[in-house]
Amino acid sequence: MEQPVTVGRATRPLGTESEASEALADLGDLVGESLTARVTLDEQGRVTGWNTGAERLLGYPARQMTGRRAADLLAEPIPVRGGLPTLAGLPRWNGDVALRHQDGRKLTVRVLAHHRAPGTGAPAWLLLSALTRGQPRPALDESLVSWSFTQSPCCTLAIYDTRLRLRRANEGMERTMALTEEEMLGLRVSEIVDSEAGERAERSMARVLRTGEPQYEENYLRAPGENREHAWSVFESALRDADGTIRGVCLSAHDMTEQFWARKRLQLIAEAGRRIGGTLDVTRTAQELTDVTVPDLADFVSVDLLAALDDTPEPPARALPADGPLMLRRVAVGSVAPGAPEAVVAPGEVDSYPEGSAPYESLRAGRATLHEVTDTAFTAWLAHDPARAERVRAFGIHSVMTVPLVARGTTLGVVFFVRYRNPDTFRHDDLVLAGELAARAAVSIDNARRYSRERATAVTLQRSLLPQRLPRQAAVEVASRYLPAGGHVGVGGDWFDVIPLSGERVALVVGDVVGHGLHASATMGRLRTAVRTLADIDLPCDELLTHLDDLVARLSVEEEGGEGAETSGDVGATCLYAVYDPVSRRCCFAGAGHPAPAVVRPDGSVELMDIPAAPPLGVASLPYEATEVVLPEGSLLVLYTNGLIEDRGRDLDAGVHRLRELLALPQALGFARAGGTPLAPSLDALCDTVLADLLPQRPADDVALLVARTRALDASQVATWAVPDDPSAVAQTRKDVVAQLERWGLSDAVFVTELVVSELVTNAIRHAQPPIQLRLIHDNTLICEVSDGGNTAPHLRRARTYDEGGRGLLLVAQLTGRWGTRQGAWGKTIWAEQTLSLQ
Repeated sequence: MEQPVTVGRATRPLGTESEASEALADLGDLVGESLTARVTLDEQGRVTGWNTGAERLLGYPARQMTGRRAADLLAEPIPVRGGLPTLAGLPRWNGDVALRHQDGRKLTVRVLAHHRAPGTGAPAWLLLSALTRGQPRPALDESLVSWSFTQSPCCTLAIYDTRLRLRRANEGMERTMALTEEEMLGLRVSEIVDSEAGERAERSMARVLRTGEPQYEENYLRAPGENREHAWSVFESALRDADGTIRGVCLSAHDMTEQFWARKRLQLIAEAGRRIGGTLDVTRTAQELTDVTVPDLADFVSVDLLAALDDTPEPPARALPADGPLMLRRVAVGSVAPGAPEAVVAPGEVDSYPEGSAPYESLRAGRATLHEVTDTAFTAWLAHDPARAERVRAFGIHSVMTVPLVARGTTLGVVFFVRYRNPDTFRHDDLVLAGELAARAAVSIDNARRYSRERATAVTLQRSLLPQRLPRQAAVEVASRYLPAGGHVGVGGDWFDVIPLSGERVALVVGDVVGHGLHASATMGRLRTAVRTLADIDLPCDELLTHLDDLVARLSVEEEGGEGAETSGDVGATCLYAVYDPVSRRCCFAGAGHPAPAVVRPDGSVELMDIPAAPPLGVASLPYEATEVVLPEGSLLVLYTNGLIEDRGRDLDAGVHRLRELLALPQALGFARAGGTPLAPSLDALCDTVLADLLPQRPADDVALLVARTRALDASQVATWAVPDDPSAVAQTRKDVVAQLERWGLSDAVFVTELVVSELVTNAIRHAQPPIQLRLIHDNTLICEVSDGGNTAPHLRRARTYDEGGRGLLLVAQLTGRWGTRQGAWGKTIWAEQTLSLQ
């Protein structure tokens, strides 16, 4: 045995990276490289490496041997044991070889040969032979063995001297390495185990010699004597004599594979709990299951759901077909190979599984099953499925698990787990783990299905409550967009509307109900209906919001008295109401806690309307104020909900600022100038530009956007007369109206218009107060308006046979398309609208 190593006070533990590097540099001197003959060969058997130990053994210097065939050194053929296959197919070989020394004598040398995997960059073969094997063992060896068995509790033991050369090995070491003690004698641990694990162990042993401190490490590898990979806990400890002098190193290894896999399974379950079910999306949840289990549990995983559940609102507890093949839709796949080439069925496709197939029997029995591809039932299935059989052969698939997806008593589908790159077959513990992971995923998938179904219902309801087609208006050209929130958020209560009003005016509405889900959608529908009803009676902007506020307050009281925590007291909304008059070009705005609209004037300037601050609807029951501005023809009104400008990664002010920047960019809006004249942009293009820039891929809130370009009626399309408060003025008024209709080329409308004007003007003179005004508006329709200073609104009534009056307003209603009354700041206006026949 080599010189003993004494640990003194100056010796330091090699705990730092620099000290470890120093130990590695000294390793060559410590172990004595020349004590082992080391030869490397390429795949053709030519020498690529020849150390001093090989020169000492056979007498040839390295310069003479590099490039020569190693077979030239054989004194006789290598003995064959029991039909030994070709060396190229072996991972390792050991045995006695007869070699010829340079001086001609024959030497019998015990050789250990490691075959490296192609593509590693290392020589193809590493040949090793210990030169110290034939030396007599010192008497101290027996003491070392005694010390090792008393100082180390592990059953796999090896004793190394101070040159880190193996001196003794117990039966556990022989069994693990598949080598006898005699065959390993004199070799280093890195030569016995030709892998990174052997090199790490040797560096740790060197550290033991220098510091005297025991070392511990864990590794996971397949030892030469094992048929599968094992987890090992490795201890290296110093062996001291009675004087405390280090005489060698004891390496003990304990097989902790079961503990390793138990810990791995717990980690996998914890990871599944963290990663699976983070979203309410069926496909993403299924993909999360495959991501968690590949490659830690399987090399290929697929999640297939019953195709019968595709269009089923509420799946029955027994969703499996009574007979016939099982139809499964593939939802997600995961693989260790890019593109999942093992898959026979692509995601989204439906495949048929006959009786006797693995998924069929697994789902019928309602339990997880484990198969090897050599099982009789499995081979019978593959015999009728050539495509799958071809994949099994091509990839070397050897083990399969099928695990049902069952949640709340409902069978949803099945998960396939496949191994081919991992040589270990699935075991019962793997089946239990797969069942636990599938059960967790099944609940998340079922939640996602239920949510998707509810969300689809809410989206359908909401879209049915929104305008399906915006009416054409003489006052404005409009475009709109509505985007529901991303899949992880419930459908909200955003809405918009365009409401035709009398006198060619138009109302523009945008609102947002608090909350998400069916309740928010239903509330939105009620508020939209209420706004249309209030708009139909031509209430001013501020009064309309006041009435709407009363309605929301009453709805909140009703909800508080109802059942269900979801809706209790959860009614509130914001709203913006605007009315534009194309005759006067005046626009009135009133808001209830809603973002201010933007106005883009024809010169490209952008302004946020200064609307008086007001609380949301149903909060404070305070009166609302209106703002009125005059807009040039061609101005853009941009109304939106807060989902457009608010985002998790951006505050409200930044969103408003970015919106103004977008609206001010001519190229973004499609503005161009030709001879100094602005060209009108496409409103649809404007909507798309704004949404694409401001919104993430999956918005966190619903978004409603309404854009309107204002128009103005030419003065030649409007005729106005002041009517004296005298019954004799009716005749002259009729003459003026007839003359105006002739100028407009509306001779066909003279009879009806003359009668309507006569009736409305006469009623104003008889029953109302001055001033009285008559206005005709000619656009797509002909509108007759009579305004007076009274506040009493007329109403239809049924005249009896001998009544002298009460039939005039009925005639107006019968002869015109629409008629109505609206209140103004000083009096009222009665109007009637005729549809003009196409010429």
